Amino acid sequence: MEFQNILYEKSDTVGIVTLNRPARQNALSIALLEEMNRCLAAVAESREVKALVLRAAGRNFCAGHDLGDLAGREIPVHNRMFAICSEMMLRLQRMPQPVIAQVQGIATAAGCQLVAACDLAVAEEGARFGTPGVNIGVFCSSPAVSIVRAVGRKRALEMLFTARLISAREAVEWGLVNRVVPADGLEAETMELARHIAKASLSCLAAGKQAFYSQVNLPDAAAYDLASNVIVNNFFTEDGKEGVAAFLEKRKPVWKDR
Repeated sequence: MEFQNILYEKSDTVGIVTLNRPARQNALSIALLEEMNRCLAAVAESREVKALVLRAAGRNFCAGHDLGDLAGREIPVHNRMFAICSEMMLRLQRMPQPVIAQVQGIATAAGCQLVAACDLAVAEEGARFGTPGVNIGVFCSSPAVSIVRAVGRKRALEMLFTARLISAREAVEWGLVNRVVPADGLEAETMELARHIAKASLSCLAAGKQAFYSQVNLPDAAAYDLASNVIVNNFFTEDGKEGVAAFLEKRKPVWKDR
């Protein structure tokens, strides 16, 4: 796949998407968002990719929406920008492969939203996260959707009301990222995590990811009903049967869905 604003490559069973607008701090333009949606749709259909890394070129991960696309434009352009962005964020959650953000430098506004929307995130020690919309009179309402689901109400509102950039250490304590590592180990740590996940059956990962997001905001009883149905069906997939047999026979499973 060839794009103008992003790069895509594959390392064995790990896909790698790179935001590639470093001169603009990888700001999310309409063109970039459209390319991301096309790329993610293609990856979701691939049976060769079992985990996806989302990273960025240059010093910073993503500074949010490209305001140059919006300044002086009418409401339909604004609506299009945020509709396409919401589509991308939902694709990250709905695609079968686990998605890992690899974060350096700043991740602000929609860039912070992008980190929160990924399933997992690894950050370097100097990374900073924030929702500075109030500084320009535009509250970060859409970034808040993903962020509150990652860090909870009180911490999300602190970020949204104060516009303070939180450190990588705070981000891992708050649940926005999973791991913080030295900058020179960021890529290796992220790829190690992705390759570890990619050892699993894709059908198993896909079913589990879908069930997780489907149940997470349900009342407990409904969540158990949904999750129980999913796990029963999982046992009867080819890889579910193979995994149980391999466990009982004390051998490594050979996944059909590789």
